[in-house]
Amino acid sequence: MEEIRVSPDYNWFRSTVPLKRIIVDDDDSKVWSLYDAGPKSIRCPIILLPPVSGTAEVFFQQILALTGWGYRVISLQYPVYWDLLEFCDGFRKLLDYLQLDKVHLFGASLGGFLAQKFAECTHKSPRVHSLILCNSFSDTSIFHQTLTANSFWLMPAFMLKKIVLGNFARGPVDSKMVEAIDFMVDRLESLSQSELASRLTLNCQNSYVEPHKIKDVAVTIIDVFDQSALSHEVKEEMYKLYPDAKRAHLKTGGNFPYLCRSAEVNLYIQIHLRQFHGTRYAAIDPAMVSAEELDVQRTRCGGDSDPEEEPQDSATASRQH
Repeated sequence: MEEIRVSPDYNWFRSTVPLKRIIVDDDDSKVWSLYDAGPKSIRCPIILLPPVSGTAEVFFQQILALTGWGYRVISLQYPVYWDLLEFCDGFRKLLDYLQLDKVHLFGASLGGFLAQKFAECTHKSPRVHSLILCNSFSDTSIFHQTLTANSFWLMPAFMLKKIVLGNFARGPVDSKMVEAIDFMVDRLESLSQSELASRLTLNCQNSYVEPHKIKDVAVTIIDVFDQSALSHEVKEEMYKLYPDAKRAHLKTGGNFPYLCRSAEVNLYIQIHLRQFHGTRYAAIDPAMVSAEELDVQRTRCGGDSDPEEEPQDSATASRQH
């Protein structure tokens, strides 16, 4: 079985896309690591936010595919932040440093929660134009660790890794899912104790999303029908929170569909971003968009459309359990 780490795609990504390190806080130890690929002329790119166990590399398949289609894609790795307001302030400073006024955010698990909180935090001066939430959640109480969240900083790295690994594999998995899990375990091993402890703290400290503050943000929810770390009830709560969101369902994919079902996830990201083609918030190089598609998009912008219409046209979308 070919491992992701030695795959041609991953090696091509590592050899062609440079990793940048940026400091925006007064504390020099807080370093944002990121891959910024695609046309720099795009001022409203899509930014990818990883889960607790993830680094900026986990989205390499999205970076390769989307930049090939003409999109600007930025994949991030967070510095050590211990509370949500501190994270939001740091992320806002990063966008200022990159000279990005508004962005599209794709967040996986914790990344999706942080994306929602950042959109909420900046709602008076909006910095988020749209959200794609993959296997994500809106309330940290689902993990039943709000009382112990403030003690993660005391725990040794092996205990923290054991907590995260407990959610990795549930139910049957195929070879692609096994490869994805192996890759994420490798990424988890690369994180320091403080990085892991701070992410778990953000993931579990008492907080929830206030949807009325981000009601004007376009949302797509991507989730899986097979076993993942999130229960069916958590997914249903997300649907209630965003009743107008587009829904993109994968029959299988586990916790890391962006790795083991990358073609489908990339398609859903493309469908989500397509609604902004021809506008100032397009994440794609205009030269890569056909004149016919721009005409269709302008026509659709003039009227109402079914919010779930496009994902349901995809072969892998399903509304049935």
